[in-house]
Amino acid sequence: MRRIAVLGCTGSIGSTTFRVLEGLRQQDGQDAWVITVLTAGRRVDELIRLAQQWQPQLVCVADAAAAEHVRHQVHETCRVVHGAAGLCAAVTDVEVDVVVNGLVGAVGLEPTLAAVSRGLSVAMANKEPLVMAGGLVLDAAAAGGGRILPVDSEPSAMWQCLNGERPQDVRRYLLTASGGAFRDRSRHELAAVTPQQALHHPTWSMGPKITVDCATLMNKGFEVIEAGWLFGVGVDQVDVVMHRESIVHSMVEFVDGSVLAHLGRTDMAIPIQYALTHPARRRSTLSALDVVRLGALHFEAPDLTLYPGLALCYDVGRAGGTTPAALNAANEVAVAAFLDGSIGFLDIHTVNQAVVDDWDPVPATDVGTVLVADLHARQLAQQVVDSCRVTA
Repeated sequence: MRRIAVLGCTGSIGSTTFRVLEGLRQQDGQDAWVITVLTAGRRVDELIRLAQQWQPQLVCVADAAAAEHVRHQVHETCRVVHGAAGLCAAVTDVEVDVVVNGLVGAVGLEPTLAAVSRGLSVAMANKEPLVMAGGLVLDAAAAGGGRILPVDSEPSAMWQCLNGERPQDVRRYLLTASGGAFRDRSRHELAAVTPQQALHHPTWSMGPKITVDCATLMNKGFEVIEAGWLFGVGVDQVDVVMHRESIVHSMVEFVDGSVLAHLGRTDMAIPIQYALTHPARRRSTLSALDVVRLGALHFEAPDLTLYPGLALCYDVGRAGGTTPAALNAANEVAVAAFLDGSIGFLDIHTVNQAVVDDWDPVPATDVGTVLVADLHARQLAQQVVDSCRVTA
């Protein structure tokens, strides 16, 4: 039996995880894959439906009022908790083998630390904890016996390409990027784009925040920082390549000139299932990738005038300390402001750059330092958002 905790169960990662688990249950039996924990934010009715279906031992919601409502709708043996403390309890107080972290943003840091400190494997779709405090997460995993299993499509693909290879034989790590919703627009045209337009990703179906991050390429910049921690290299050894088809998910170039590439369908079921069944590979419900029908695959260098956030992420990755946490916090504030119509699309980078330019970094020595940096950066970012709103 494999006991699974799904953090962020009502989002796109959660829904794909359930699809994967249903396929694995068909192969192994209903009792082989059991969900013991579900967490969600404010989509309470969806959480209740999932809890009634999967019968977890514990569920976590955003606040006390939501918890009281949920408590009357789930089985009496199901414990209901809430807030940041509840997220940590979700991975410490219940029997779990693998945590699927499908949370969005900085909220995923503390439960990730709690899980790896307990010795759990964390299937990590929530890249922000590694961006904010990759050293702390990896140190906690080493001390507690836990492990980070990449679930982001590109880091997962890179992980798979590196299977059995020697780190000293790798020359470059190549992350692919589709370019997001506005890859064919000029910077002048980007000034007028709307949140609704930003949410139409050309190849992937994801949640709002990450879809906007794909349009700015901040998502890829954060993956550069994430890959640096996951594979123990500097960010300058990680390159980004534009690839419209989203079929090649990552490549690894070796010192002898050979390149290994991971190809697959644009479906998060593949990296999620691999993380759950690793090191084994299991049959999938997806249809096979027909390479003949693909015809051709295209690659190009990213245009940093269109994607200045990517260059900013490299700068921040080199700076280290609390600067990546500050950039992540600023970006969360900026994207939320864009999605609610408070600022324009190009203002996202304005906010991010302003916070980084004003940042006085200190070493990320403990989680308290990182969380203080996160809070301070959010305050700075909100000030810039307010100034953008006034002058718009």
